[in-house]
Order: sequence, then structure tokens, then C-alpha cells
Amino acid sequence: MARVCSVNGKKPQFGNNVSHANNKTRRRWQPNLQVCSFPSEILGKMVSLRLTTNGIRTIEHNGGIDAWLLATRNSRLGEAALKIKKRLVKAQASKQA
Repeated sequence: MARVCSVNGKKPQFGNNVSHANNKTRRRWQPNLQVCSFPSEILGKMVSLRLTTNGIRTIEHNGGIDAWLLATRNSRLGEAALKIKKRLVKAQASKQA
């Protein structure tokens, strides 16, 4: 499973450890990924995503998972978020019909 946030697309960053003697060795900084569940009012169940802590704050700031997914363009979403958005749109269309 890739270490990428579904909300803001943060990925591992790469760089060097630099010692006091100026020796350089490669290293990587991992994003702070958490598995978080949000209640979806449209689907009527909990939706689980792998997000960074910043991504969790973004969703909560925008009024929950349903409001955030429906307001966000598809090009900005990760694969997992796109699957959930398609389920939301389908469920919303069936409730209106």
C-alpha cells in the first residue's frame, strides 16, 4: 500500500542525513498517515480512509466527509476517495429518484 494521503496527496520526501563530518546518507521522511473513520450521512455508515493529520483537519473543517467529497474536483482526489465519492453520488441519486 502506497504511503500517500487521499486528501492532499502528501507522499514521502527524500533527502540526506548530514553528519558532523559532513557525510551524507540518503533518508526519507514519511507522512503522518492515520486510518480514520468518518460517519457518512448519505451512505448511513462509517467510511474509512488513510489520511495525514492535516487531511483529517481539512475534512472536519469542510463539514464532514460527505460535504468535502461532493465539493472537491475528481482530479484532486486519490483512488480511495474517488471510490467513496462515486458511491456517495450513486446513493444520493437513488434517494432523490
